[in-house]
This record gives sequence, structure tokens and C-alpha cells, in this order.
Amino acid sequence: MRSIAPRRTVAAAAFATATVLATAAPAFAHVTVQPGTAPKGGYTAVAFRVPDESDTASTTKLEVTLPADHPVASVATEPIPGWTATAEKTKLATPIKTDDGDEITEAVSKVTWTADAGTKIAPGQFQDFRVSLGPLPTDTDKIVFKALQTYDDGNVVRWIDETVAGQPEPQHPAPALTLTKATADGDGDHPAAAPTAAPAAAAGSSSSDTTARTLGIVGIVVGVAGTAFGVLSLRRRNTPQS
Repeated sequence: MRSIAPRRTVAAAAFATATVLATAAPAFAHVTVQPGTAPKGGYTAVAFRVPDESDTASTTKLEVTLPADHPVASVATEPIPGWTATAEKTKLATPIKTDDGDEITEAVSKVTWTADAGTKIAPGQFQDFRVSLGPLPTDTDKIVFKALQTYDDGNVVRWIDETVAGQPEPQHPAPALTLTKATADGDGDHPAAAPTAAPAAAAGSSSSDTTARTLGIVGIVVGVAGTAFGVLSLRRRNTPQS
């Protein structure tokens, strides 16, 4: 009878560890925009963060569609070693007027990143795909991008479901950029502000990931330590007293 308790304790320890690992996983959950906010009417640099959620397949392509109802006049991609970026343009139903009085009749509607031979996002890894955008619209509080993630086994995950306030998050939420009120000093109102925004965005996203991973590791350590304490307590309780 004494051998049954340790076995049950080991099983409980395995379950507890698995639970802690599961709670740490959301740090790499969905395709997201980093950072998630930017001022209206300005220029900014953001990254589409793409985690590989498959256990066996690697990501080889990302397609991001920009909303046609809120077009962005200027879209530029940052070079990524091992990836080729292509942009598709669409003729605008209503031209965009610039500050100089010019009219822009077409805008980027889709950006596709394709992995070169030998390049991929392997299971357990992620990749940031950075773009410079602007000027951002002033007549909406959010820009929703629809993204398609293609794996090398042929599977395509469609991150296209819009999140609705007050309702549960959909299984495959579309990445979204929340637009905030423009600052009084006009930060981000000029194209020159886009390059300087890139390091800040990278630092913020890196800090966020580091914090998430640290909290996950701390949780695992605490869970394992608690389990070990329980095992020792049971062993002491079941040891015959001399």
C-alpha cells in the first residue's frame, strides 16, 4: 500500500507541471500587431508577430491584407534575411489627398512575405515582420488586418475573425492596431518619424516577450518546488518510525 501513494504523487506532479506549462503558452498565442497602438493621423512602424503553433510543421509564408475602407497611402517593408516581401496595390475608389495637395489614387492592399529556400519559422519559434505605415486614418479607432499563415505541410491558418467587445475572443482573431488620439505636440505626424519609431517598437515587444517568458519560468519553478515538497512530506509520513 505504501508504494501507491508515491505513484499517485508523481502523477499529480506531472499534471501540475503540464498545467503550469499550459498557462505559460499564451505568450506566443496568435498573430498580433506589436505595438498594438498608434496615434491617429501619424506615421508609425509596427511588426506583425507570427508564432509557429504547429508541433511538426514550419511557417513559410505570411499574407497580410490591409483594409480597403481605411487605406494607408504609404506602406514600406523592412528587409528580413531569408524572406522576400511583395506588395500588391489597388486603385482607390476615393483618392487620398496629401498635405501638399496631391492625390493618391492607389494604395497597398496586401503584403506577402515568402520564405526563401532553407528559411522557415520552426515550431516553438516566432518572427517579426516589420512595416512602416502612414498616415494612419483619423475616422476610426481601429485598423483590422486579415492574415493568412501558411505551413510547409500545406496547412493554412486564417487569422481573419474580428474581435467584438463584450464577446469571447474568436479562435483565429485578426491582428488589429488600436488608434489613439493624436498628441498635442504632433508626434508621429510626419514620415520622418517612422524610422525612429522602429527601435521603440522593437524594444517594447522584446520586453513584453521577455516578461512573459520570465513569468512562465517562475510559474514552472514554483509548481515543481511545491510538488517536490508534497512528495517529501508523504515519504516522511509513510516512513516507519524507529
